[in-house]
Amino acid sequence: MGFVARVSYAFRSFFALLFSGELPKDILAAVGGTSGAPAAAVTTPTPPAVDEGDRAVQLLAILQRDGRLVDFFQEDISPYTDAQIGAAARDVHEQCRAVLARYVSLEPVMSDAEGARVRLDGADPARIKLVGAVSGGAQEGVVQHRGWRVTRVALPPLPQEAERRIVAPAEIEVA
Repeated sequence: MGFVARVSYAFRSFFALLFSGELPKDILAAVGGTSGAPAAAVTTPTPPAVDEGDRAVQLLAILQRDGRLVDFFQEDISPYTDAQIGAAARDVHEQCRAVLARYVSLEPVMSDAEGARVRLDGADPARIKLVGAVSGGAQEGVVQHRGWRVTRVALPPLPQEAERRIVAPAEIEVA
């Protein structure tokens, strides 16, 4: 099999797996035939590694690396003035917002503006949290918060397993 054919198979396989979760049959036959392995052996998926919060730790590590978010939350802010806290919060906010924009896309759960009056026909509790004087027969309410839904996550590959629980490495200045 030539280089151009292998590149073509690689691209087609990538997009086929991405969108349908299956490899094209002609590629399976070609790969199974050239490697000596039966097609069934080629199609057997490797079970995904158990994620015990690895991706959450990774996102926290990125927020710490780029925005110093963990440092900000772990710091005792009681000795600082409101102006000092506000200045620090502005920097942390700007950097963490950039992290979210780079790795996660969000959109509002509801398209209605905050303050708008909406009907509650069949409100899905996963999407809508009722607050205030909630009664069983509530028919309408006022949007207090539009909510957030993730539409895209594009985190980089996970680091080696031994490093997955490190949010921020210790820093040592060498003189």
